[in-house]
Amino acid sequence: MKIAANLILGRFRLQKLKTKLILFIIILVLFQVALIGIVSVNIISDITEEQIGKRALKVSQTVSLIPEIRENLISEDPKQRIQQIAEEIRKSTGAQFIVVGDHEGKRYSHPIKERLGKFMVGGDNRPALEEGKSYISKAVGTLGPSIRGKVPVFDSQGKVIGIVSVGYLLEDINTITSQYQYRVLLFLPFLILIGVLAAVMIANRVKEAILGLEPREIAALLQERTATLETVKEGVIAIDARGLITTINKTAFETIGLNPDKQALGRPILEIVPQTEMMEILKTGESHYDRELVIDDKEIIVNRIPIINEGAINGVVASFRRKDELDYLAKKLTQVEKYSELLRIQTHEYSNKLYTISGLVQIGHYQKAIDLISSETSGYQYLINFLMEVVPDPNLAGVILGKYSQAKELNVTLKIDPDSSMTDIPWHISREGIVTIVGNMLDNAFEAVKNLKESKRLVNLSMTDLGNDLIFEFDDAGPGIDQNDYEKIFEMGFSTKIGEGYGTGLYLVDRALKKLEGSISITSSDLGGAAFTVIIPKNERS
Repeated sequence: MKIAANLILGRFRLQKLKTKLILFIIILVLFQVALIGIVSVNIISDITEEQIGKRALKVSQTVSLIPEIRENLISEDPKQRIQQIAEEIRKSTGAQFIVVGDHEGKRYSHPIKERLGKFMVGGDNRPALEEGKSYISKAVGTLGPSIRGKVPVFDSQGKVIGIVSVGYLLEDINTITSQYQYRVLLFLPFLILIGVLAAVMIANRVKEAILGLEPREIAALLQERTATLETVKEGVIAIDARGLITTINKTAFETIGLNPDKQALGRPILEIVPQTEMMEILKTGESHYDRELVIDDKEIIVNRIPIINEGAINGVVASFRRKDELDYLAKKLTQVEKYSELLRIQTHEYSNKLYTISGLVQIGHYQKAIDLISSETSGYQYLINFLMEVVPDPNLAGVILGKYSQAKELNVTLKIDPDSSMTDIPWHISREGIVTIVGNMLDNAFEAVKNLKESKRLVNLSMTDLGNDLIFEFDDAGPGIDQNDYEKIFEMGFSTKIGEGYGTGLYLVDRALKKLEGSISITSSDLGGAAFTVIIPKNERS
């Protein structure tokens, strides 16, 4: 038996969720229908007996109040009139018997005339004859088991002079009860049928709600989701439609500075992250991408997306990462791009030089080829030696050298003030910020002069670290900048040039200067164009 039971249980476990749901619901319906049937049958039986008992009691009370009944019980006549009255009432009410007895319980009416004059049986007359009570009883009389209504008969002085007993046989009551019970039992199969149909519908809806997945598959997906959330480098928080946290990974705790042991699931998001805008998305349904958020002086980049199901917003998911990490990656990418651009420029430039040298050799102008080689190597070597001496920082020296090569390709003359000095850059000043400023300022200067005649394409760079500030000066021979545009040129997307791809460089410069707590001023250049002066304080400001 045990093996068979285990085999059946094992097969049941292998059944699909839909089949299990249908079986469970059908079993539950059968159990409920059986319980309803049993309870209903018992209730019908109890109610029927109670109602017939009350009817018997009412008939007994009516008979006991008939004056002729009282008079005949008191008189010494044979009391035949009591039998006539009782039988008339019995036939009209449908009672099995109406028995009227005297104060000793001797019968003066009975459906069977042979039993007149004999004493009543059943042993349930005492409360009526001795205590004057009216009540309903169930006892076995001469006609069989019955429900009786017992009522005492009083004379004018209130003395008990007799008893009236009206009864209905239990056999007849059971017949009436069975008719009602049969009707209920006929209705039960319809309940079972409705329950089976409901089981199938519920199983189908549940299956649709869980996208046709089995419990094992759902459990596996949950484990995969948990593992995935813990492996991603971004913090992830999800809330439901009430604003309660439903998902939060370890990175989220670390990013926003929470104790990982602190219970966060099920708590309102505003208690954990008061600065969040996730509650607004629950109302608007608008997605947020790359929004900046400050939590405990930490800048965070956040993406927020609403969870929409059947047109209703059921929650919001937010992913976020510290801005300094993204800035670091962006700077690394920028350095790689600059390095790639420098290699491309140098490759292109040296290809041209090599072709020129090859041509000079082929036509026999060996001395000119040697002179060209010497001039190229001496120029770059002088610049490298100069930068190693006055700009020992490799990041700043590298961007200047790269821009020098870019200027040569653009046929722009980039002059670096020989009196420049940038050897005292404090450790706390971001080198990436300085690279961003110098690189974009030189790009802006090259753009300003690239459409001039080649002889007028002049850009000067001067640097000094004397005193309490780092100072960079950029002069170009371009058309200059209208004074009305001085404030606008640092806005994202604004440019005096026509076309796409402009309006970013000076914006990046301004943003980098704000982080370094520096400043920039614009004047007219002696070269005829614009002169930018960048000042970066050496000391940290509180």
